[in-house]
Amino acid sequence: MKLLSNPILFAALLLFTSISPAQTVRVDISPGKAVPFDPDLALGTSLDILPAKQFEKVFRPETIKESLSAGWGPITYRQNTELSIAAWHWNPNGSWSDPASKSGYFIGNPEPAGTLRASYGYPLPHRGNTRNGGASHGYSRLTDGDSASYWKSNPYLAARFTTESDSLHPQWIVIDFGTPQPIDALEIAWANPYATRFTVQYWVGSDDAMNKPVSGKWASFPQGDFANGQGASPLLRLAPAPIPARFVRIWMTESSNTCDTHGAGDLRNCVGYAASEIFAGNFSSDGQFVDLVKHVAGENQTAVLVSSIDPWHSETDLNPNAVQTGFDLFFTSGYTNHLPAMIAVSMLYGTPEDSAAEVAYLRKRGYPISYVEMGEEPDGQYMLPEDYAALYLEWATALHRVDQRLRLGGPVFEGVNDDIKVWPDANGKTSWLGRFIEYLKTHNRLNDLSFVSFEHYPIPPCDVNWTDLYREPEWTRTVLHAWREDGVPEDIPLMNTESNLSWELTEPMQDVFAALWLADSVGSFLEFGGAGAVYYHSPIQPEPLRPGCRGYSTYGNFVADEELNIKQHTSQYFASRMINLDWVRHGAGIHRLYPAASDLKDDEGNSLVTAYTVVRPDAEWSVLVVNKDSANAHSVAIQFSDGQQSGSRQFMGKVSVTTFGAKQYVWHPRGADSHADPAGPPVVSSLDAKPDTRFVLPRASITVLRGTIR
Repeated sequence: MKLLSNPILFAALLLFTSISPAQTVRVDISPGKAVPFDPDLALGTSLDILPAKQFEKVFRPETIKESLSAGWGPITYRQNTELSIAAWHWNPNGSWSDPASKSGYFIGNPEPAGTLRASYGYPLPHRGNTRNGGASHGYSRLTDGDSASYWKSNPYLAARFTTESDSLHPQWIVIDFGTPQPIDALEIAWANPYATRFTVQYWVGSDDAMNKPVSGKWASFPQGDFANGQGASPLLRLAPAPIPARFVRIWMTESSNTCDTHGAGDLRNCVGYAASEIFAGNFSSDGQFVDLVKHVAGENQTAVLVSSIDPWHSETDLNPNAVQTGFDLFFTSGYTNHLPAMIAVSMLYGTPEDSAAEVAYLRKRGYPISYVEMGEEPDGQYMLPEDYAALYLEWATALHRVDQRLRLGGPVFEGVNDDIKVWPDANGKTSWLGRFIEYLKTHNRLNDLSFVSFEHYPIPPCDVNWTDLYREPEWTRTVLHAWREDGVPEDIPLMNTESNLSWELTEPMQDVFAALWLADSVGSFLEFGGAGAVYYHSPIQPEPLRPGCRGYSTYGNFVADEELNIKQHTSQYFASRMINLDWVRHGAGIHRLYPAASDLKDDEGNSLVTAYTVVRPDAEWSVLVVNKDSANAHSVAIQFSDGQQSGSRQFMGKVSVTTFGAKQYVWHPRGADSHADPAGPPVVSSLDAKPDTRFVLPRASITVLRGTIR
């Protein structure tokens, strides 16, 4: 198979077609193999954060109508502010814990008044991360060179709120020098509260301690244990001689519980840990401390990552450039498709009281809620599973006081293709989700988890190859199997709540490649996810065509300009319509999906054809077939068998055929003038099927066959 990175060669392939000999797609319609799903619950889309200058344009009636025409059912509200380490004011109206200075911890007003059209994030002033896995915004207060600024951990992880010992929720700071440095000394300029007991460690291993957490181990410096910390800024000798270390970790287990600069009027100011600056290095030959940390206000500072961040902020921290949709606009605009919507609550950088007020507001408005997703990408924020679990239970308690019927879930993993690993705990366990599930079980609170959610962005943006199409079903199967192996019970649904080809823009998103990927992704997720599985493609709204890896690109369904005027539909738009309007039937009720397999393989054993078969409530059979062969069409027989001696069945009589592929859509990269020509739509036809009918699958195509079998 050829690579998409060679556009001339790929274009040549699209111009060449041959038809291979007939092969067979076999569908197993044994009753026990059926996976039930309702498209109005299982096939949805999402609405994400919007640039302020484009916000109103997304809600033009003509834009909403066009967005809904892709056919997706329910919608999920993406809570993006946590990726920028910001508190979220879902309601601009509310109360501050310190009303005089308009600062502290904000609670949105739960009483409906006026119309919530827009909401905003407030970047946290006590942040400790230079960057995080979800995004890179702002800089750490630990290496900014400003003694007046400081990092502080999340107070809701302290014993006062978890009701557990602080040692069960250790907080940490990790310094990443980028390359190994000689380290034997550390100075922490503690703020209040400070650590009275902590350990300083270094990473033993050649790989990244943060992104490959099981590739090495943490070892304590020979003189790295401190049991009677007194705060201030002592210079600590860690070892008799320097030890090469790229990563240095401060592991804090007991707090002074002294109050920070915001005073004793709020308990949250007086728990956790805080530090204003951190220095690490070695002693020179004349005994002078040599600091190897770069202290600047910006992301050129030495990288620092922390376990959690205090959501304290003030009115002046507002970021007006990125807009989260206000809930009244969200629920009344039409984007919800008149279906219950999944909403989000801010958990990593919020408060339980504010999230409870949010749900109370929505209930008083009478807006239908399907699910509540808790927080956003804790793995991308490098949060330990026990910390996320402790917050989860605090929030679950607060939310269920408002409405016991709420279906809560998470942890909203980043787009991954395998089980998520984390530094081993005391028992050597490294599965993030496994430890989260275990925490809920040991606290007798697994019933507070109604679903497990994750995002799916499987391919690095600059590494997209045509052969990645063969891997998508296996990626899906692998990750869903991993969640079950981690201990998620079969009766807890798995939900893909945000999905696309890659986590950053890449030119192949505009090619027919992306349409084939989407069809395979949706079909395999429903097949391997089991009953209750939900897939949300993202996003529903148009975005401008803009630079990405290999060329200009955009997420979603439309090629649009800076004013969000829709110029063309993308290949994924046509794939979406085929999935939602041809393959399944929204509004009809329960469908049943049956596994299918083809015997079409390439020389390396890759499946060239995949198929996903449903029987719809009207008893019509519908087969979504993906031909991943970029050079050849294939003629296939479709056989349905329940394993009984009665033999196989075939389509008989009128069969509708809808096809979209390389002949209908070709992307031409031209920078800002990139466009498709031809630009769709799918080809629609019908035929009179007989027992020996073979169906031609054009090269690089999606085909939906729908009719009656006997």
